[in-house]
Amino acid sequence: MKVNDAISGAVLVALGGVVLWHIQSFPPMPGQKFGPAWFPGLIAVGLIACGTLLMTARLRAAAAEPLIALPEWARRVRPVLGVGSIMGGLVLFVLVVDALGFHLAASALLIVWSRLLGASWRLAVPVALAATIVIHLSFYKLLKVPLAWGVLERFAF
Repeated sequence: MKVNDAISGAVLVALGGVVLWHIQSFPPMPGQKFGPAWFPGLIAVGLIACGTLLMTARLRAAAAEPLIALPEWARRVRPVLGVGSIMGGLVLFVLVVDALGFHLAASALLIVWSRLLGASWRLAVPVALAATIVIHLSFYKLLKVPLAWGVLERFAF
């Protein structure tokens, strides 16, 4: 997706404005000219300046290009379904991971994603199971991140 620079500039100006508004609540440092709001304030002013320059440069060019242009793949059904399945799958994963457990939810989700994106059953199932095991070992064992066990709680190690 190509987004016009005028929109990007407007977002930068808005972000700078939000930062300037937020730093007003930072307490002053006694005996100091520069408090904790000084550096974020400089960054916010820079964001506003760059965003304004970006907007004015794009609007001054007065190009006939649209504000948002969809890429060619967005006109085909299968890629759009693939992207939608990723977004929907992540939301569904968050909703069911505690009840089902990481292992079942991740395996099922990876199988569905692989199939929707064109993989065969012979490839989708072993790759999804292997990826789930590798992710489990990486996060649960190596990084000590607790993963939900769900219905497999009695098999937890």
